[in-house]
Amino acid sequence: MKTKNIMIVGVGGQGSLLASKLLGRLLLDKGYDVKVSEVHGMSQRGGSVVTYVRFGDKVYSPVIDKGEADFIVSFELLEAARWTEFLKPGGHIVTNTQQINPMPVITGAAAYPAGLVEEMEQKGVSVDAFDALSAAEQAGSPKAVNLALMGRLSRSFDFSLDDWMDAIQKSVPPKFLELNQKAFRLGRDA
Repeated sequence: MKTKNIMIVGVGGQGSLLASKLLGRLLLDKGYDVKVSEVHGMSQRGGSVVTYVRFGDKVYSPVIDKGEADFIVSFELLEAARWTEFLKPGGHIVTNTQQINPMPVITGAAAYPAGLVEEMEQKGVSVDAFDALSAAEQAGSPKAVNLALMGRLSRSFDFSLDDWMDAIQKSVPPKFLELNQKAFRLGRDA
């Protein structure tokens, strides 16, 4: 199998590392060679966080270069727009429609850009934008946005729901299992 590349992008504290761990576990369990690389910006201060997940028959490097990502999973709309140059032709973005103001917007030095989904689509990017925050809140916690996004991403793969549920069970503490599985299903079905 040719190597597939997934970038998970967001803002520090949104759960992108758990999402990459879950995805890596699922892919390993399905027999793929998997490489995961975490690139942190100012993650503890609300800065950009990027994780690379690469899988296939044999993967030699965890790094994804511009124009190589099959999928970009974004926890925040501006982050989706920021990373589009990493998407390969025919690639796909799954993004939360939530907007988290970066520091220049908070300080009043800039305005949050409007029409980001339309702008990406005009550039020929395939965008699946949905309100993952509402799905997470419906599941019981706004912190479950990561699982709602993984649920939405799961629609692009041939793995069974049981495969995903097993990976979730292996990746989250038991006391949060039901909540995370519910968020996953809500994101998958949204």
